[in-house]
Amino acid sequence: MNDIIAEFIDYLLNTKNYSTHTASAYENDIRDFVNFFGRFDNGNVKLTDVGAADTFSFRGWLADRAKRELTHKSTARALSSLRTFYKWLGRYKNIQNDAIGLISSPKVERKLSKAIETTDVADMHNAIRAIDMNEPWVAARDWALVVLIFGCGLRISEALSLKNSDVLGAPDSLRIIGKGNKERIVPVLPAVNVAIEKYMKVNPYGNRTGDPLFRSVRGLPMSSRMAEKVVENLRHYLQLPDYVTPHALRHTFATALLAGGADLRSLQELLGHASLSTTQLYTKVNMAEIMDAYKHAHPMSNDND
Repeated sequence: MNDIIAEFIDYLLNTKNYSTHTASAYENDIRDFVNFFGRFDNGNVKLTDVGAADTFSFRGWLADRAKRELTHKSTARALSSLRTFYKWLGRYKNIQNDAIGLISSPKVERKLSKAIETTDVADMHNAIRAIDMNEPWVAARDWALVVLIFGCGLRISEALSLKNSDVLGAPDSLRIIGKGNKERIVPVLPAVNVAIEKYMKVNPYGNRTGDPLFRSVRGLPMSSRMAEKVVENLRHYLQLPDYVTPHALRHTFATALLAGGADLRSLQELLGHASLSTTQLYTKVNMAEIMDAYKHAHPMSNDND
């Protein structure tokens, strides 16, 4: 089985263009099932055995994960990994398994993110200047990053993947390669271009076209953790709630567009969501805000009769 799993992971990396992190998660999930399956065969699991697994095998594995107190979210992801693996087996190894399709995923509660107050986002500009007062170019970089995520609704990984060539000439739009190597076009607001141009003018490492746009203080490509730390420092400086994160900036972008009348399909395209159901979460957020305003503003909201 090791060779088969390795071949599948190679397929994810080189054919599907999955990240190493995602491919590693798939491998861990599949090996978890194979190891469970092997308990009943002295660990000697063959491809034909896995191919013949029935509903009792899959449900036993899910029960075992519950016994190990693994979360529903983790198990739902693991089952999704296994379904993808079996789909690959059917296509490339001529091994069909109908039982996996009969297994339901654990229900996962989808928590609604909170949007950041727009005034708090505006306050971040002066806060960044104060935090990075001894490194003006770092302040310019951090503000450009915040404005880019907030103004274009990008994921951290998408913002950090940009190269200088992507933003030269103050483009009206950006070509973004998101999750699953899916491409989308994102409009760029003038304020975003202004912030990026100011940063590029003071970037001490130059602006060669093939170089990454965002650099660390040592000139290396900026990491996701560094970007998270930027917002974390802002949160502490401005004494903002714990939910203020880079993802919350993206969430605020989406919530603002929806409140401004954007339709769900357009929002799905701008955010790069594979499923419309993910985008539909924002309608729940918007309705929650409407209901909160209703309860506080409607003249009969406090009527006990």
